[in-house]
Amino acid sequence: MYLQTISEPEATDRVAEIYAAQRSQLGFVMETAKSFTPRPDLLPIYTDFLDRIRAGFSLGLREWRLITLIAAKQVPSTYCSYVYAKQLVSDLGSMDDVLAVQKNFRTAGLPDKDVAMLSYAEQIATDASKITQDDIDRLRSTGFTDRQICDIALCASFRCFVSRYFDAVGAEPESVFIDDDAGVREALTVGKAYATPER
Repeated sequence: MYLQTISEPEATDRVAEIYAAQRSQLGFVMETAKSFTPRPDLLPIYTDFLDRIRAGFSLGLREWRLITLIAAKQVPSTYCSYVYAKQLVSDLGSMDDVLAVQKNFRTAGLPDKDVAMLSYAEQIATDASKITQDDIDRLRSTGFTDRQICDIALCASFRCFVSRYFDAVGAEPESVFIDDDAGVREALTVGKAYATPER
């Protein structure tokens, strides 16, 4: 991390609560949480906003992870690619399946609805100014409701913001998210390269 952050022993109030919740759930506190603590007033806002988006997300967790993987590739964010690729293994069946989607979701054997969703997410992360009413109508014709389209846009746009912020302040992926396979790491290193940590 490039900035000085609040350590776990130093944490108080909501920062301490958020740290404790992450340690209880994950076994550690993510760098992503710590990265907001140079402005400790913002960590609860970030956490609450993310929790609110996810709580009302009208698509499944699989879709959240797929959108995030594709948006992270475009940012480009290696950290978020590592995290969400690892999580998607349980949804897609294998890391090979995840890497096929990450390489080219249009030819990875996904359903047409997923391809339409990810095409929209990709365009948001690449250049949202090019999106037109035709793109929205195409999503509707594929079976997405306006609420679901809103949620795709929120998920992809949120990832663009946070991924760029994490890189800007030097947050690095925890070792649990870094694959032992060098080929997997190479495929998912879409932006910043990280040294392989000691196990």
